Parts: sequence; structure tokens; C-alpha cells
Amino acid sequence: MGYDLKMRIWRGDQGGGDLVDHTVEVSDGEVVLDALHRVQATQAGDLAIRWNCKAGKCGSCSAEINGRPRLLCMTRLSDFAESETITVTPMRAFPVIRDLVTDVSYNYEKAKELPSFAPPPRDADNKRRMAQVDVERGQEFRKCIECFLCQDTCHVIRDHEENKPAFAGPRFFLRYAELDMHPLDTHDRRELVQGAAGLGMCNITKCCTEVCPEGIKITDNAIIPMKERVVDRKFDPLLKIGNLIGLRNKDTGGRTEV
Repeated sequence: MGYDLKMRIWRGDQGGGDLVDHTVEVSDGEVVLDALHRVQATQAGDLAIRWNCKAGKCGSCSAEINGRPRLLCMTRLSDFAESETITVTPMRAFPVIRDLVTDVSYNYEKAKELPSFAPPPRDADNKRRMAQVDVERGQEFRKCIECFLCQDTCHVIRDHEENKPAFAGPRFFLRYAELDMHPLDTHDRRELVQGAAGLGMCNITKCCTEVCPEGIKITDNAIIPMKERVVDRKFDPLLKIGNLIGLRNKDTGGRTEV
């Protein structure tokens, strides 16, 4: 069964733009991306939309729907009343290229600043081993599809353009945590995440966790543990004494555990 859906779609480019009203026929079971494609096919052939898989796995179709960062392909029209007007706008934290497409290159620049995985030498049989519990812990972090909705909703980025050079954002705090918690990684990134990545600017409001389409507990399982590790390094007196006398934890692959 179909009905006429009222939509307001932001149209414009770097120079500015405005919301444009459209009414389009939709059917039960469709998602917002379906409605946008129908507008594109019947009313606005030059409407710019970024999308790819239409299955919630590529992270391409990120936008804001009624002011909330969401994936267009995973937001069902049934979530809204038939009489409701659905407003679709580009992600606010990033520069607009055209219409609903934004320039997310900021995120790729931040990815370049992150030291990659650094494993220790292989065992005598040319293998590396770790406990199954450590394998399972990292699986949640690897679910990230880099939709950058967490980056978009983070108020440190969203409301303060001047913070971007010194703040990596929740997506990359997740990556720092994934690598730092990996039992085979030998690179200590705690000074980097606190300094250049700006972990201290995050005040754990959990807004990033709320918008994650993969349900990753970014705040509880990544950001807070990383903050605890950084605090241990900077302020724990026993660990400071251990550093001074050269104590090392064998489980860390030879790096100083602080």
C-alpha cells in the first residue's frame, strides 16, 4: 500500500543552499533512500546523493534525517507517521560538496596520523598466538563501517571547527583502542592519543554511541578504557616508580606497561 510522503531536502553547494519541498509516492517497507531515489528519478534529476550497498555495510549514505545523523538506507519510512514531513540534510560537521554529499576527507587525514599495527617477531614455528578472549574483545571494534556518523554527532567536531586539527574523534579513538588493546601489538600509542589526537577533549556524552548503526559501544568499551590507560600513565605513582626503575611487563611484548 502506498501513500504520498512529504519531504524537505537540502539543495545547494559550498556557496549555500536551502530546503526544497517535495511530495513523492512511496510504498510500505521502503527506506528513506528509496524515497530520495524516487525524487531523483521523477522530480530532481540532478539531486546529489552518496550511496553504494543499500545494506547498511558500506557507510556511504550518511546524512541527517530530522536533525539526527543516520544511514539513509537503514532508516525505514515506517519509523515516521505518514503525515510527518521528513527533512533530509547533509552531515553538518563536514563541508558540503553538493546537496546531500559532504567532504569527509578530514577523517582520512586523521587515519594517516595513527601508527599502524606493529606485531612482535613470530614464534619459533613462524606463528603468533593470542588467547581467544583477546580475539573476541577486538571483534566489536572491527564492526565499524566508517559511516562517520559518530564523527558528525560529536559536538567537539560538530560545533567547533577550530578543534578539528587537534581532535581525531570517536571513530579514531575506537581504532586507537583496538590497536592498544591488541595483545600482539607492541606500539604504545597513549601519549599520541592524549596529545595529537585530543582524547582529553572528549567529555564522554555518549552521543557517538547513540548514533552508531553497528551498535558499537564506542564510549564504554573504547574511549573510557583509553582514558583510564592514559590516566594510569600520567598519574599513577606506582607506575611512575616502575618506569623509573625500568620494570617491564612481559605480556606487553617488551614495551613498558604504564
